[in-house]
Amino acid sequence: MSSTSSPPPASAGQEFVRTVTSAGRTLRVSVRPGTDPSVTPLLLMNGIGASLEVLQPFVDALDPRRSVIRFDVPGVGGSPRPVVPYNLTTFSPVVAGMLTRLGFDGQVDVLGLSWGGGLAQHFAVQHRGRVRRLVLTATGTGSLMVPAHPRVLARMLTPRRHRDPDYARSIAGEIYGGTMRTDPARAARVLHSESRLGPRRGYYYQLAASTGWSSLPFLKLIRQPTLLVMGDDDPIVPAVNARIMARLIPDSRLHLYEGGHIALITEADRLAPVIEEFLDA
Repeated sequence: MSSTSSPPPASAGQEFVRTVTSAGRTLRVSVRPGTDPSVTPLLLMNGIGASLEVLQPFVDALDPRRSVIRFDVPGVGGSPRPVVPYNLTTFSPVVAGMLTRLGFDGQVDVLGLSWGGGLAQHFAVQHRGRVRRLVLTATGTGSLMVPAHPRVLARMLTPRRHRDPDYARSIAGEIYGGTMRTDPARAARVLHSESRLGPRRGYYYQLAASTGWSSLPFLKLIRQPTLLVMGDDDPIVPAVNARIMARLIPDSRLHLYEGGHIALITEADRLAPVIEEFLDA
């Protein structure tokens, strides 16, 4: 398989959004075509309940040479809710088919944030030939990991923070850590709580998709060069999990930054260069 994918027909840098159906599931997808077709495209996998717009600050911080693909999972953002439930094993082929339908038929680099990091780990093993390099940020190994405080976990059981700006502000420091402790209003802004309708049923489908799942038994099967980007003040994924993953993934390196769970979005200008240096190595 070739090292890069063919970009879809669109002007370089002219981002477009379309609906793609793959393996019976319909996804809302955004593509920002890069200016250099020799640069491997980057596929982004988002956190739970977050629409693709939430990743806009990070996309804006990336070099325009690089094509960037992102999508809404079923029932979140602009993707219709699933007719039947899914899990990471059954959803990975949907993502692979989405890439093919978009014209990205070769390898891509994959970045997974939080819940999306679980999907990214699974995708890297299940579709090894499609993934060149892997970036895992603010993510862990699922059910078998050093857990967050029970109070933090309880906050994650509901999509309310995506729908209620006042609630998002009230809990942002507690669940996201980092700069959200001193500027919790940023959390409400980056989650688009005031500008879009947050998820309901789709959130619970997404939560159920990873229930009972763990990557711990197969981390050694991740053969791609992997960068772990983790915060030292992440209440959802304590930093000790990153150190465990770095020891178990054969070709991995750890970048531990000062900050919290959503720094990839709130401090994109600081983390994007670290990630691009890895991808361009």
